[in-house]
Amino acid sequence: MIYKNFGNTGAKVSALGFGAMRLPMKETGGKKIVDDELAVPLMQQAFNMGVNYIDSAPLYCDKQSEIAVGKALKGYRDKVYLSTKNPIEDNDGNHWMERLEKSLKQIDVDYIDFYHFWGISLKSFESWQGLKFGPLEAARKAKDQGLIKHISFSFHDDAGNYKKIVDSGFFESTLVQYNMLDRSNEENIAYAKSKGLGTVVMGPVGGGRLGAPSEKIQGLLKDKGSARVSTAEMALRFVLANANVDIALSGMENKKMLTENFDVASRTGHLTEEELKYINAMMEENKKLAQLYCTGCNYCKPCPSGIDIPYLFEIMNRYRIYDLKEHAKGAYLEMMKGQSWRKSADASKCTACGACEQKCPQKLPIIKQLKETHETLA
Repeated sequence: MIYKNFGNTGAKVSALGFGAMRLPMKETGGKKIVDDELAVPLMQQAFNMGVNYIDSAPLYCDKQSEIAVGKALKGYRDKVYLSTKNPIEDNDGNHWMERLEKSLKQIDVDYIDFYHFWGISLKSFESWQGLKFGPLEAARKAKDQGLIKHISFSFHDDAGNYKKIVDSGFFESTLVQYNMLDRSNEENIAYAKSKGLGTVVMGPVGGGRLGAPSEKIQGLLKDKGSARVSTAEMALRFVLANANVDIALSGMENKKMLTENFDVASRTGHLTEEELKYINAMMEENKKLAQLYCTGCNYCKPCPSGIDIPYLFEIMNRYRIYDLKEHAKGAYLEMMKGQSWRKSADASKCTACGACEQKCPQKLPIIKQLKETHETLA
């Protein structure tokens, strides 16, 4: 396993982190629960292999992830860095402390190494400034008491708002989305690294998008004489090749995924400079092709029929531009069933009112494209 200095925290962390958001589950009495007989040995196998960073959250795995992680950490607490998150439901510092204490109890530990302000935005962060005892003061108090070692934040806000949060000097590590399909935080990761923050990437395989087979992505390597790699391996190699990334966090559900990811993360020289340049050029070309279908400007919203037009076209782009056909159909079906975190009516609900086409700066034939999207993916 390759280890890296984690910003200015003093920690030396494994390049591969264990994301405890997709632990093996089983059904008992009509209820889904974490399968401890599979999940605990899986996490401990990762620890034995050299993975020394594990990330959880109160809501993962139907609110059971932290409990399972706590069981896995028995006998490994001094060898593994623990990360979890505070959802910050309000601006009350006492409530922030209560949520921290609940996590400590569920994981059954005395302290948390990297405790994240979960999914904060610049607006929310600025709203906490100057509060008598808000989340920021609560975090300082928790660190002074030794309940947390380092204050961290995860981020889903607009990429342009990121640097101001880093510049506050309040945080010691950061967790952001970054992969071959979503590179909006690439500059932010470099900036955080330059400011001494430890950098962790979530979704290196695009939340599963890049785990599905794709001939187009598998064939990105210029050296066609080398052995073909899986789409997921290609995606993980891309993230780990970024020198500004300390940890690639992967949600691993079984030993096969763990072994494959460990193999990739244990190599030096994940991609040559020439390969990176080639892949970057090809992905930029694919991005331009995708923008012919939709630039994602959102001017077409809101749709009177409740259709999230840019999101549906994004799914369609995964199908037609990136050859992620299996995933695209699955994502569309998930959305139709109301199981996706992105809420949208399906494309068949379009009434052809034309409101979207009037607002589209690219003058795209949105009505026609919605029909094609449903016919292809439904």
